[in-house]
Amino acid sequence: MSELIGKELGLYRIVEFLGAGGMSTVYRAYHPALERYVAVKVLPEQISAEEELRQRFQQEVRVIAKLEHAHILPVHDYGLDRGRLYLVMRYIESGALKDRLDQGRLEMGQISHVIHQVGSALSYAHREGVIHRDVNPRNVLIDAQGDCYLSDFGLARFIAA
Repeated sequence: MSELIGKELGLYRIVEFLGAGGMSTVYRAYHPALERYVAVKVLPEQISAEEELRQRFQQEVRVIAKLEHAHILPVHDYGLDRGRLYLVMRYIESGALKDRLDQGRLEMGQISHVIHQVGSALSYAHREGVIHRDVNPRNVLIDAQGDCYLSDFGLARFIAA
């Protein structure tokens, strides 16, 4: 999907490729009206083309967007443009816990900080009836201040609250 770089997707101008997973590609994008960068997760066109999958995506996004917690990556928007479903989230420039771990071991205080913040986010999500199901270092983003944000609830399971 590198053909999206430099193009508009909904209200967002795709700037650069950030990464890809099994079900999506993530880009850094610019939102001109708000003059800020965001992360845009784009689903494959074959998923976007199936009505049942589109409806499930929209339902899941609405549930996840309601998760208001200091350590859950906020969802700003979602949409369908030119046959592509996309999800817009806060852009965290510093990267993922995986990137930090690749640089070497964390100190005990840093480990405690990560566990406390991610655990707090998971506890809140569980109270709201959402089970993440894919907690790993790629899905924990860390900002420049060292604060963690749980992301990628794409495999989440929703339980009756």
